Amino acid sequence: MSDSALNTFQQISHPILPEATADELSRQEFVKSFKSYIQSDILPGLKLSYDVRSAPAYAKQKGELPEDRWAVREAMKHDPYFQGYVSLQRISQELMWRSVIESVDRQLPDLIEKVDTIKSVGGTLDLDPNFVPPHYVTALDIHCMPGGYAGVVAKNDVAAGAVYDRGVYLYAMGYMGPFNDDMGRSVCNYVTRKFPDFKPEKIVDLGCTVGHSTLPFAEMFPEAEVHGVDVGEAILRYAHARAEGMGLKAHFSQQDASAMKYEDNSFDLVVSHILLHETSGKAIGDVFKECYRILKPGGMMIHADLPPFGDMDPYQQFILDNETYYNNEPFWGAMRDLDQIQLSIDAGFDKETIVFDTAPMAIMEFAMTDESYDEDLAKELSEREFEAGEYAPGGGWEVLIARK
Repeated sequence: MSDSALNTFQQISHPILPEATADELSRQEFVKSFKSYIQSDILPGLKLSYDVRSAPAYAKQKGELPEDRWAVREAMKHDPYFQGYVSLQRISQELMWRSVIESVDRQLPDLIEKVDTIKSVGGTLDLDPNFVPPHYVTALDIHCMPGGYAGVVAKNDVAAGAVYDRGVYLYAMGYMGPFNDDMGRSVCNYVTRKFPDFKPEKIVDLGCTVGHSTLPFAEMFPEAEVHGVDVGEAILRYAHARAEGMGLKAHFSQQDASAMKYEDNSFDLVVSHILLHETSGKAIGDVFKECYRILKPGGMMIHADLPPFGDMDPYQQFILDNETYYNNEPFWGAMRDLDQIQLSIDAGFDKETIVFDTAPMAIMEFAMTDESYDEDLAKELSEREFEAGEYAPGGGWEVLIARK
């Protein structure tokens, strides 16, 4: 990938975003480039290693080629190229968090103090001092993020939010856009394009973390009342300050999406963005039931995540399932085996209203239409194919849609 594409979408500052020193920024940019190099230059060679070496060796021993992703893993796990690839992936993830945490730790007292100086635009923050986050969230550091999404390290803490906000930008190699909001913006674009007569008056984003996918809804549906729900205290405090600092009104609340305190029939649109694969198998069904309960008749549920394994070939499933094994994503593979349509039916949605579709990535649509980008760069972005991680395939987000 060219240097221009690597640096197309630099993260835009806002009042609560940590400000890196020159040395910190250099380390963070190295990690971003390192991740891109692994994706672009290392990963493609893995298929050759599988086809030429691992699959034939497996067939010679077992009498057949690998039939599913577990068999592919069995064939590949001792391959030195594969071991090198996953080692580099894990190292890049740990380097990423370290480069960000050092910067946040240095600024944390100032960030906490800054929260009280941001002028309010009318949003609210509802934290529950008695709230206990689900065990499946706190039992491990999801995405290898030290302390996890629900960690608290100081009074009036915002550290987890600050680490996540900068870390997600690096993890996505800039492909979440300058405000890390590509998923929310992509879903907003999808809704306005596919359902032009749908005018939601009340919207809630489940598993909102720092509100990066929540705020496009406040921007693109300015007449709507927009809410964000998450289980982490520090990330919600950061999300609220971030929204206020960016001049966008939203209401953030500490709740479990599988058991919310909202009244029945109270929302027109319930959305989530990469929530499902970080939710336990049991909780997903409960989340769908809660979506149905809080939706008004005619209201819509949209979950943006990665596509189910479905008809993918075993090798592709194996590549995508590496997140389960090497990036602290224990529910990643299991979620993609679930019958989400049946779970939606079980929650109460009519089968005729339930569909899977693709919401094109907003940054790629933007690059293809905005005259400020050169033609070569726009073409490069539109043709970019991610083969692994949360950005595979790279052209759009899979959306599960159901209507009450």
